[in-house]
Amino acid sequence: MKNIGDALLSLVPGAEWVTDGEKVTQWLSPEIDQPTQSEIDAEVARLQAEYAAKAYARARADAYA
Repeated sequence: MKNIGDALLSLVPGAEWVTDGEKVTQWLSPEIDQPTQSEIDAEVARLQAEYAAKAYARARADAYA
């Protein structure tokens, strides 16, 4: 399952932050614009859909391991 950390790594590589698991509680990279909560939520959803779409490939790879 993808989470806020995965979304932030995707949206703003190199940025530093603190989260409570659901939202950013502290943004530690003032030189990088912080994404909005809506942008983060959308990226979590996108990453989760991408992960789910590849479930078959993961299952097949495991079958041949």
